Amino acid sequence: RKRLGRDVMPEIFEGVAEAVATSDTRGAWLREWRLLAIDGFEVDLPDTPANAGEFGYAGSGDSRSAFPKARVVALAECGTHAFLAAEAGAYPAGEKTVASRLYPRLNPGELLTADRNFYSWDAWELAAGTGAALLWRAPAQLGLPVVAVLPDGSYLSVLVRPGIRRGRRAAVIEAARAGQDTGPGDAHLVRVVEYDVPDRAGSGPGELIVLLTTITDPGGARAGELASAYHQRWEEETANDQLKTHLRGPGRVLRSRLPDLVHQEIWAYLIVHYAISVLIARAAEAADLDPDRVSYTRVLRIIRRTATGTAAFPPSALD
Repeated sequence: RKRLGRDVMPEIFEGVAEAVATSDTRGAWLREWRLLAIDGFEVDLPDTPANAGEFGYAGSGDSRSAFPKARVVALAECGTHAFLAAEAGAYPAGEKTVASRLYPRLNPGELLTADRNFYSWDAWELAAGTGAALLWRAPAQLGLPVVAVLPDGSYLSVLVRPGIRRGRRAAVIEAARAGQDTGPGDAHLVRVVEYDVPDRAGSGPGELIVLLTTITDPGGARAGELASAYHQRWEEETANDQLKTHLRGPGRVLRSRLPDLVHQEIWAYLIVHYAISVLIARAAEAADLDPDRVSYTRVLRIIRRTATGTAAFPPSALD
């Protein structure tokens, strides 16, 4: 294989990975916002000194993983499962660190959903500063003072910079309750949506979900709409599974023994997954279906049979 270099493949991906969903794509929108999700997955690599030095392992000592691992974090369209941006790096870097390199690529008109593991003050400020709308689950330890209760049962709160303590923090909260501008450097006004998910096993009280959003006006999106939109975040889990289990193969270790080739291989998988997602989205639109109704594995089999059937012909035979 020709070594293209770790910077070339991301440029190729960014050159083709445009938004896929159109206004006719089912499940891709919340009103005027294109639904996106952010999530990560890990990739097992051949256990070579070069890969171990570049990417590291999960765990340590007796609990260390058998193979070095690369960490991939990506932005994906919820409606089409298409990855629109991604970052690949060393496993020990952590999802939050890798994700911070993706937030600047958000755009106004997009609504990013994220699990509670992605929240931090810096991450929220960075992502919100792009003009994109945010809908993130709040971590359990986050204190959320009530600023005002809204007609749909949600309420306004304020995220205060962690370095602001005691009296100054109280002053910022009171300023928010008085309707005064707290300034983005000190605090962010947010809307909070809370709801219970019943325990499916019937043996417990269920789970309280607390969502933070930059959509502070209930007229922009009702609480129930936001709760439904947040659960579209799981569509990226489906995209991750499509790439790891079906496209790459279950439990398969990448073949690249050098870091540059590891990067090349990861980006190749992302590009191929994107191309298949576009094909599925366009086929679904033509049939007036939600792309979720089109079997990824069946499409993948058709593509593989077609590619295998034409691979034996020399280029001159196809002219």
